[in-house]
Amino acid sequence: MGQTVLILGAGVGGLVAANEVRKRLPRENRVVVVDRESSYLFAPSLLWLMTGARTPEKISRPLSRLGRKGIEVVVGEIESLDPARRTATVGGRLLSGDFLIVALGAELAPELVPGLTAAGHNFYTLPGATTLRDALASFTGGRLVILTAGQPYKCPAAPYEAAMLIEAYCRKRRIRERTQLDLYAAEPAPMGVAGPEISRAVRQMVEAKGITYHPEHQMSEVDTASRKLRFKNGAEVPFDLLAYVPPHRAPRVIREAGLAAEGKYVDVDRNSMATRFDRVFAIGDVTGIPLKMGKPLPKAGVFAHTQAEAVACNIALAITGKGRSASFDGHGECFIETGDGKAGYGAGNFYAEPAPDVRMRPPSWRWHVSKVLFEKNWLRRWF
Repeated sequence: MGQTVLILGAGVGGLVAANEVRKRLPRENRVVVVDRESSYLFAPSLLWLMTGARTPEKISRPLSRLGRKGIEVVVGEIESLDPARRTATVGGRLLSGDFLIVALGAELAPELVPGLTAAGHNFYTLPGATTLRDALASFTGGRLVILTAGQPYKCPAAPYEAAMLIEAYCRKRRIRERTQLDLYAAEPAPMGVAGPEISRAVRQMVEAKGITYHPEHQMSEVDTASRKLRFKNGAEVPFDLLAYVPPHRAPRVIREAGLAAEGKYVDVDRNSMATRFDRVFAIGDVTGIPLKMGKPLPKAGVFAHTQAEAVACNIALAITGKGRSASFDGHGECFIETGDGKAGYGAGNFYAEPAPDVRMRPPSWRWHVSKVLFEKNWLRRWF
């Protein structure tokens, strides 16, 4: 009799895990994926969508296509989760697995900052990136603020990429000289986990474009009537257009299931991604993996991808007795869009001690083209 692998979440981690587990298991074993959305969205391309270089249909795919591979898809909200029993209730339906992979990501919580939702555009979502695109198209100048409202947040490079892409967009529309660009960051420096050299390089890229960078600004509230940002350090900043990254937190069902303490993410073994529950794994942004340097492993799709591959190998080995065990080793890389058809590229070992060993390649057209090809290959490969 076959076994069931239940995967919660169809983002990067869940999608890769489903494909890799299905590929390795005989057909009598079921692979079931649950997601609240019926379509997968390639989130890195939201940065291109907000400047008009992509449309929603170009960067999304229906999850129903996974059925052709023998992967069952359940669309619905996860109402509750019992990791001890490896069950989840979805739309009143109880689903259970012999193995459970939790890949629910981080929950975006703009409501944690009063006034934020009404005042600006959350470009980490499809609706927010779309309204930002429209707002930018009609923007004629003024004070444009890019904001990270809390930390940690997924894709640490994205706010810095967004600022540089918006700056290039303003030049293209010939409104740059009438536009003041400010980037207010909750963190002390860009991409700090990657090390001081990477941090300095990214800051230099941003400031070289005339974007003023303001680190260590923790959000307090947004006064929507006067259109001002208020920070915990007492600063008040007026704005005409606001693009923001909202605070993140572990999803409600994760917290209620006891998989994550308040204010934290799921604890896992840093190599196997196993949780404290038998045959329950967690991958991607929903996890919190401390590094020796004192900061957590960044939340990034590249890590979710390789964690998913390792977990899929180990589950297939446990079920079939075939193959080799696998381990997530902390390696990762990312492109950093800088505008004008160029991108930088950073890669390295985030598990290196005493601190991550990450190197940066300077911006060039080559890395931008590589990112475009990566987008196309990703959507083709997994669907």
